[in-house]
Amino acid sequence: MSNFQLDGATRVVAIIGDPIAQVKSPAGVTQTLQAQGRNAIVMPVHVATADLDAFMQGAACMRNLDGVIVTVPHKLDAYRFCATATERAHFLGGVNILRRNTDGSWHGDHFDGEGYVHALRRNGCEPRGRRALLAGAGGAGSAIALALLEAGVQSLALHEPDAARRESLMARLSQRHAGRVVAGSADPRGFDLVINATPVGMSPTDPVPFDVSGLERSTFVGDVITKPAVTPLIEAARGLGCGTQVGADMFAGVCALMVEFLLADGPLKG
Repeated sequence: MSNFQLDGATRVVAIIGDPIAQVKSPAGVTQTLQAQGRNAIVMPVHVATADLDAFMQGAACMRNLDGVIVTVPHKLDAYRFCATATERAHFLGGVNILRRNTDGSWHGDHFDGEGYVHALRRNGCEPRGRRALLAGAGGAGSAIALALLEAGVQSLALHEPDAARRESLMARLSQRHAGRVVAGSADPRGFDLVINATPVGMSPTDPVPFDVSGLERSTFVGDVITKPAVTPLIEAARGLGCGTQVGADMFAGVCALMVEFLLADGPLKG
């Protein structure tokens, strides 16, 4: 990175997750912030679920920590640390980024869904009118589900083994999109947009989240996982001739939205 700045005046944005080694945000967001003239860096921090409260309490005391990017598995839990949040974050009950308010408290938003839909369109997949199957009703999955419905998918089937989590998300989404949200399964037959928004595929021993024998050549298949760069699901879909979207594509869309959010107000505004 040319003209990289790091000194005692550098402002810090943390990215928290468990695991954390797979994330792409530290380099991408740092480059974008510094290209816009901000003396700031993004620092990866490995935080287990049991330690999230302790981390956030400590983060509140760090005077040069201006933001927190949130990844698996903290996107739902991090919402409760927000003193303020966007309407989207309130609806989802989750966030993937927080920035400081002027009083030092946290303001949150969730860009996974918007970023994912932007990436789909860049990859030649227009969601409008499609029959979508989405695995995962967690932090990323809930945001992507909302964004797909807002983008005009014909229907959305949610595949989530945790029945209580699935039913809760379906009920919330149906308040705005009645009749378009149903329970799904691992069978992708009959769908022309299939997306994995779970961590399944990060480990070499993980099963494939969908029955790939049910994919058609016309099905567009996406994943949110960034490591491995090409998951077994995407590899299988490409072998069938399907259009695909990898996790790094989503990150590119989310990165720009995160930087815009960090610079919109608070200490990094300029």
